Amino acid sequence: MSKMCATAAKQRKFRITDAMGVVMDARRQIFSAVVIALVTSMSTPMFGQAQKIQRTPSDKPDLSGTYDVATLTPLQRPARFGDKAYLTEEEAAELERQEFDRQLDRNAASNPNREAPPAGGDGSAGAAGNVGGYNTFWIDRGSSPVLVNGQYPTSIIIDPPNGQQPPMTPDAQAKTMERALRRRENSGTAWWMIENGPDAPGPYDDPEIRPLAERCLLGFSSTGGPPMLPALYNNLKRIVQTDDYVMILVEMVHDARIVRLNQKHAPPEIRSWLGDSVGHWEGNTLVIDTTNFNDTPALRAATRDLHVVERFTRVGVDALRYEFTVEDPNVWTAPWSGEYIWPTSSNRVYEYACHEANYSFRGILGGARVLEQDVRDGNVRGQGR
Repeated sequence: MSKMCATAAKQRKFRITDAMGVVMDARRQIFSAVVIALVTSMSTPMFGQAQKIQRTPSDKPDLSGTYDVATLTPLQRPARFGDKAYLTEEEAAELERQEFDRQLDRNAASNPNREAPPAGGDGSAGAAGNVGGYNTFWIDRGSSPVLVNGQYPTSIIIDPPNGQQPPMTPDAQAKTMERALRRRENSGTAWWMIENGPDAPGPYDDPEIRPLAERCLLGFSSTGGPPMLPALYNNLKRIVQTDDYVMILVEMVHDARIVRLNQKHAPPEIRSWLGDSVGHWEGNTLVIDTTNFNDTPALRAATRDLHVVERFTRVGVDALRYEFTVEDPNVWTAPWSGEYIWPTSSNRVYEYACHEANYSFRGILGGARVLEQDVRDGNVRGQGR
């Protein structure tokens, strides 16, 4: 995708007229003015407070509603910010302008009249191009950084203060390196047979050894959580609340978390991908404690000993504050915590038929069989296919 975008950008330099350049500059200036106006209005105490926060018949804050958690704020603080915990308003506006420009570039790269991307997939020198994945239409990672207490954090993680996850344990580091070694660039060959022999097991031998997100069983980026984090797209969450249960429907892969209120955790032998979530109220904050994960939680690198505590607090009629603390002694040397705002949304959560439309999965497994046959036939590079 990066090479294709770079090629499109070079071509665009020769195709866009001076007049079009003026129009684009004007659009950016208008966008900047709107951003600054919005930033100013959101920084005032009145934002989100014009109406009274609704409460349930049992006098609990009503958290029910749909929220769009897309944000440009990353989970971990980028290295360029060092010890800087917050962006200035000007830096936040610049970040939004950069995303706006990035969207323009992606739209140009999606031009149906563009030239073909570089050849790729055959493993030959200089021809390993990337034909790309989703185009801009499908990507919705937000248009602004999150605003918390009138400030723009440089990361969702707030503890440790450096905005980074704590160091991993030696065992977790070793497993992470092992996983990295298993990841390969697509060379268009059955490399597992070439390197280890014709009878060697491969990463595409069985659908059940493929990642859960690839199989449409669990959303990537821990969107279903816990902790529940933003992703590249499908960032809607819908909360339905009663006196005994809270349900959180996740747009990505339609995960549904069922939180039992004022109950005990399930026995330790009962485990699941999303864990066992039990909640209670502390004043106006809903606290959810989750344990009993299986061996593959949604949170990257986490294990069955993952323990997550989440706090949901309505901070206005149009927003929730979401806080979380993560512990997993098998992976991180200390707990870590984060927070960000969930703004309400007028959009609806529609059915996400991921598994039903996952036709590419058959192509992944079928393509591996073709590459393996190439090796058996002596056509190692897959030429002629």
